[in-house]
Parts: sequence; C-alpha cells; structure tokens
Amino acid sequence: MNKLLYQVDDRPPLPTTILLAAQHMLAALGGIIAVPLVIGAVLKLPADQVVALVNASLMGSGVITIIQCKGLGPLGIRLPCVMGTGFSFVGAALAIGHEHGVAGILGSTLAGSVIMIVGSFFMPQIRKLFPHTVTAVVVTMIGLSLIPVAVDWAAGGKGAADYADPVNLGIALFVLVTVVGVVQFGKGIVSAAAVVIGVAAGYLVCLAMGLVDFGPVQKAATFALPQPLQYGMTFPPSGIFAMGVAYMVAIVETTGTLMALGSATNTKVGGRQLCRGVLGDGVGSACVAMLGGPPVSTFAQNVGLVSLTGVASRHVVALTGAFLLLAGLFPVLGAIVVTIPQVVLGGACLMMFAMILAAGAQMLASVEHSKRNGLIIAVSLGCGLAVSARPELLARMPAIVHEIFGSGISTGAIVASVLNLMLPGREKEALEDESNDGEAVQAATPHPVLEKKARAV
Repeated sequence: MNKLLYQVDDRPPLPTTILLAAQHMLAALGGIIAVPLVIGAVLKLPADQVVALVNASLMGSGVITIIQCKGLGPLGIRLPCVMGTGFSFVGAALAIGHEHGVAGILGSTLAGSVIMIVGSFFMPQIRKLFPHTVTAVVVTMIGLSLIPVAVDWAAGGKGAADYADPVNLGIALFVLVTVVGVVQFGKGIVSAAAVVIGVAAGYLVCLAMGLVDFGPVQKAATFALPQPLQYGMTFPPSGIFAMGVAYMVAIVETTGTLMALGSATNTKVGGRQLCRGVLGDGVGSACVAMLGGPPVSTFAQNVGLVSLTGVASRHVVALTGAFLLLAGLFPVLGAIVVTIPQVVLGGACLMMFAMILAAGAQMLASVEHSKRNGLIIAVSLGCGLAVSARPELLARMPAIVHEIFGSGISTGAIVASVLNLMLPGREKEALEDESNDGEAVQAATPHPVLEKKARAV
C-alpha cells in the first residue's frame, strides 16, 4: 500500500488545492498542446487554425478531466485522472489529414469514438485479460516508454540544435535534485508541492540566464471562445477505419493507465470502474471533436505525480481540469506556462516517470515466481522495448500493424495478454488473482448504463 498524504475523496484546504492542482497542470500541459502543434506543423496549417486546435484541446481536456474526477452519471472513473490529447492517435490523424484535411480528422475522430464507447460495455471481459502479471508488465512499459520523453526534454528537445548541451543537462539535473530533496526532506504541503517548487527553481535559473522566451505570451490572445464545427466534418471510410484501430489501441493503453492509477491511489479498479473510465474517454473524444480538437485519452504522467507526492485527491485534479478549461478560454494563461523551458520540465518529469517505472518494478516483484510468469514478463517486456527503442522495425509493415504495435505499451500489453491466454496454468492464476484482490466480483458488475436501466425497471 502506498502512503498517501491525501486520499481519493479528501478535500485539502483551498490554497493547498490550488497549488497542487497547478502542479498537475504543469505536468500535463506540455503533452496536451504538443499533439495539436505537431498536427498543425506537419499539415502546414495556418497559425490561426493551429491556435484554434490548441484551444479546443485545452478546453476539451479540462471538461473531461472534471467529469472523470467528479463523475457525471455513468461517465467518469472518479479517480484523480487527467485527460489530454493522446499521442496514440497522432499517426492516424496525420495520415487522414494529408488526404482529407482537418475536417477528415475531426469526422473520423467522432465516428471512431463509437469503438471506444461500445468497447466500454465489455470492460469486465477485457479486465479479465489483465491479471496481476499482465498489469505489472503494462505499468512497467508505461514507465519505460515515458522516460525517453523526459530525457529528450531534459536534453533540450528532440532534434534541437543544442540537444544534450551541458547547460541543458545541468539545469535539468538541478531541477531533479531539487525535487528529490524537497520530497525527501520536506514535510506536508512542502513535500506534496515538490514538482512545483522544483519547476519554479529551474524557471528562475533559466530566467537569470536569459533562456526564457516570452514570445508565446506576446502572440497569445487574451480571450477566445470555442468555435464548434468551424472546420466542418467529413467521414472518409479509410479515415474512420484508421481512427477506429487507434481507438482499439487506446482502450488497451487506457486500461493499463487506469489500473496503474488504481495502484497509485490504493483503489481496486475492477470492471465497473474501467467501464466508467473508458466510457469517459470515448464520450470525451467525441465532444472534443465537436469542439474542433483531436481525441483525448488518460494521461499516464500524472500517475507518476500521484506516486511521487502522495496526493490522490480527485477534487484536486478536478480543479486542474478547471485550470485547463480557463487556459483554453484565456490562451494567454496557457502561453505563460508554455514559457517554461523544456529542460526544466524534463528534470521534473524524469522523476515522475521513473516513479511509474518503480511502481511497475514493485508489481513485478510481487508476481509469483514461476517459469510461466517469467516467460510472460520476459517476452512481453522484450517485445515492448523492441518497438520503443527501434520503431523502424515496423517501417515495412502494413499500416494497420504499425498502428497497433507502434507503441511499446500496446505491444507489451498485447503480447502479455496473448501469452497469458496461451500458456498452461492460466485458470489457476486467474483463481488466485480473484481470491487475492476480490476484483472478480467487481468485474462481474454490469456496465453503469445497463445497471442504471436495471434499477429503473
């Protein structure tokens, strides 16, 4: 059990809540705006359209974050879950955009979200494919896949002219040491706000060295209302198919992330909880598409923040959603956060992502030592790392293969699940898993929509 400063349903004092919510926003904002920026750059969209994509992503992520944390009828897992635009959709979005433009991306996003919405009805069955051994592999792969991202940020940004410059590495190391020191020696709220303190210290150093670019603040509008359907929508069959495959991969990745979040918050996540979470992802993506933004998914980096700080309050993260919504309505607010240099975020995120990896290692250590489990862990981690470290392995494969196995997380999860089904001894392990954590009872609980209808009858 993780020692938590604030439990899932705790409500910290308002000043504390604001500080901790801002910390989650810092962890998520870079990832949220990165996807629309990549889409805009690759498709060579006009600057005003890129800004509109960013604003829609922020607003949509904020609203769905609030719903996931607070719950809305059958929607929302009611855990500290931060939503954001998912990189698992980028490949499909770019392929669609090159041929059908932004209208094709949004139409395919809306139509493809049906896959995730329908898939949520089957989460009790999907949950059975994730016994403890498989879950441990997925959580470990999430950490292993995120750490290279933090390393690139710490080095100055992938492809940057000053990549791995000693100055960049020195600032990132300073932030990392600051975060570690505050977590280790700080008490109460000081320890819980370690990431904010570390980022603030790194930001001041960069400010003193003249490394902060205030250009985004000068260019950003003060206020901007959403413009739903401003691009229109088209529904190309090929685009819907590609996005549908991406949604199926997202279901696997979201399942792993939500179960990792359950582990970090000391919450048992069974079939019913996964129903709510995945349904929130699917409906959220459909809503964001109507606003004019790319699909959203559950962010794994904030799981590491929960593990690092011990703050598991869903009410704190709900306020993060409100901050994201405001950043979409007032782009200048988001632009201020964007001025934080990547090297500063890299130093802080390296610690957070490593916490996810550490959680996965702890889960692997608790797996029963047997030849069967050893094979599942070794082969699935090996395959996941293979495509993460050498993505060019899939360069000559059909597009659908690249879409499904392009992520080390999805590759590791799929391989682990298949091996768990194929190798002898699965029934025994499943029974042990059910008796250990009682999740079989939860997995048998009907989908929240069906449960509500049943009560009505």
